[in-house]
Amino acid sequence: MSNKKYQMDMCSGSVLKKMLVFALPLMCSSILQLLFNAADIVVVGRFAGDNSLAAVGSNTALINLLTNLFVGLSIGANVTSAHYYGAKNFEDLKKNVHTAMLLSIYSGIFLTIVGIVSAREILMLMQTPEEILDLAVKYLRIYFLGMTSLMIYNFGSAILRSIGDTKRPLYYLFTAGIINVILNLVFVIICKMDVAGVALATAISETVSAFLIVRCMMKESEESGIHLDLKSLKIDGSKFKKILQIGLPAGIQGVIFSLSNVVIQSSVNSFGKVVVAGNSASSNIEGFVYMAMNSFYQATLSFTSQNVGAGKRERINKILFSGQLCVITTGICLGGLVLLFGNQLLGIYSSSPEVITAGMKRLSIVVSTYALCGIMDVMVGSLRGIGYSIVPMIVSLVGACGFRLLWLATIFQIERFHIPEVIYLSYPVSWTLTIIAHIVCYIIIRKKMNKTFIKS
Repeated sequence: MSNKKYQMDMCSGSVLKKMLVFALPLMCSSILQLLFNAADIVVVGRFAGDNSLAAVGSNTALINLLTNLFVGLSIGANVTSAHYYGAKNFEDLKKNVHTAMLLSIYSGIFLTIVGIVSAREILMLMQTPEEILDLAVKYLRIYFLGMTSLMIYNFGSAILRSIGDTKRPLYYLFTAGIINVILNLVFVIICKMDVAGVALATAISETVSAFLIVRCMMKESEESGIHLDLKSLKIDGSKFKKILQIGLPAGIQGVIFSLSNVVIQSSVNSFGKVVVAGNSASSNIEGFVYMAMNSFYQATLSFTSQNVGAGKRERINKILFSGQLCVITTGICLGGLVLLFGNQLLGIYSSSPEVITAGMKRLSIVVSTYALCGIMDVMVGSLRGIGYSIVPMIVSLVGACGFRLLWLATIFQIERFHIPEVIYLSYPVSWTLTIIAHIVCYIIIRKKMNKTFIKS
């Protein structure tokens, strides 16, 4: 039977109240995922040493680079599914679901092959320090064994979000995360497997979460539109095209964002393992703030998509303003708490005073301005939910990625500015420029939508 208690009608009632109900489980899911990922870092840092900590941390930007294209496609699956659900077009929704889930399998297999074959060459291009290179390669290759499971979970949870269900993905993630933590402790502390144990624990837990999300969708009723029948898995040409139209620009944006972060990581790597370890720990802490804010990007995306599908364009501005109110409040409050307890939080990852000092240098710049990143993302969520994905891609690539690379090629190369703090300053400056450009684009697109609506 269809589990209607997990579904949400985003096209009527209070936007702010429903957005909070939608975003809270999503926020918990994201924070739980980061907690379990942080468990990897903490276990390695505490029981395997700073070299292993740096090896795991140095892979973060690269993993994001290799996976973001296909995570972008899952955004396409989310938007198109929400459009069909809002329009009550369950037949097309069914075709969209099966296309998306088969695409997730193909994506995962491709990523596994690329990650295993190219690990060492890519890490060497990133100037990964010699003393941690072998450990980083081992971690990356084992991690990518679970990539198909990760893609299945991402696409499946994106489809559930499209109908307003953010609770069941939370339950499945929590179950898989507990398994991850237990396996971390067993593999690293008892079996002495070092970074290989952490990577293997992650791959196994991702397989559990994928199994649970597939089982959930298979138990949905045929009439729900999101029922998954493994025998019906096939690529529908028109649905695949629509997923690509929204998801491919989002994925390309994610890839190039990650590429700029890889360049930034390479610049950080040039300062040695202490700065790399401090940067890694700081990035993990920042991730909690980012993912909490990102839940309102996801909410804005899904709410806008459903309302566009239902033809309720008058609610789009209200959704955007509610999303911005929530993300600004979240960014300021959580960012302030991280700054206040920064030393203690970094101390969880490493007991080295040098690593903690290096981590605080990044936190003091990035977290204090993190609300800007949230504002930027919510603008993107609104534009993508409307159906415009190429515009925010271009704006983000030029305003954020292009600017950061230009910053590293010019300002950072000046001798007195060749320090880690100058690298970190590129983030808030690029966020500000990109927000301004997104606002201009949004105003133009909304005026265009209003004129089209009046004519029709």
